[in-house]
Amino acid sequence: MDIKAAPPSPTQIIKSPGGPIIPKPVKFLIGGTAGMSATLFVHPLDLVKNRMQLSGEGGQKRLYSSTFNTFQQIARQEGILKLYSGLSAGLLRQATYTTVRLGVYTLLFEKFSKDGKPPNFAEKTAIAMTAGAIGAFFGNPAEISLIRMCADGRLPIAERRGYKSVIDALVRMAKEEGILTLWRGVGTTVSRAIVVNAAQLATYSQAKQLLIQNGKYFGDNITTHFVASMISGLATTLASMPIDMAKTRIQNMKVINGIPEYKGAIDVMSKVIKNEGLFSLWKGFTPYYARVGPHTVLMFVFMEQFNRMYAKYILKDDRKVASL
Repeated sequence: MDIKAAPPSPTQIIKSPGGPIIPKPVKFLIGGTAGMSATLFVHPLDLVKNRMQLSGEGGQKRLYSSTFNTFQQIARQEGILKLYSGLSAGLLRQATYTTVRLGVYTLLFEKFSKDGKPPNFAEKTAIAMTAGAIGAFFGNPAEISLIRMCADGRLPIAERRGYKSVIDALVRMAKEEGILTLWRGVGTTVSRAIVVNAAQLATYSQAKQLLIQNGKYFGDNITTHFVASMISGLATTLASMPIDMAKTRIQNMKVINGIPEYKGAIDVMSKVIKNEGLFSLWKGFTPYYARVGPHTVLMFVFMEQFNRMYAKYILKDDRKVASL
């Protein structure tokens, strides 16, 4: 799953005053590519978070004691390259979720802008939540592939699913379990996206505003964006992790003799609280939080550079296109 700072307004992504205009389809492509590029750097944190959330499931022995211990065990027992297990699914998730999310956000942002004035805060929140929900629906097949591919290495060899790539995972799931399996847990995926977008929009915007207004060391630059992203990420992580825990376990569960391990998100959370303790709902907190700010900043940095490259080499205009 994936948390990001509030998407910049369409004018921030497409053009600056007097600058070149990038076509919307290209802008959406750039947004997805930027998200994929950032994922190359933070994917191991996703894998560690997923492993920690599944550790101790069903009364089994807890495999990992901390984030560092999880990294250490995976590297020692499976090999350092296994930290990138499921990378193809992570990239596809960005190609679907991020592209759709940014596209819907931008279209709705423009629709609700009146006389050159952007939507008010309540409208921005509703737009971000809607965009996140729609993006999450389209990204769910890649999401479930990511969860399963990340989880595989913790199982005995005989119990592993052994997906070779995200395409292999999608084809096998559809063939072996039915096409609807690709949208298993979509309700929790969409719910998490709504909570994430609602929480991060308010906290990111407010944190950035307060830093610029009250901090002499902060301007509208990458340092401020990073700090605001980390503040926003803390609030968003606290709010969304119980839902993310439920999503991870539902999407990874096996159906035995037609009986699923969990009936739904509430069933997952109640069983986790009963068997593992209340705070286990936030299992994997550190790697989940640690990827929030870096992924956000990296995505926007890549997005800006890709915009500039397109303007310079395709549009033959080297004026500034996007600003962070």
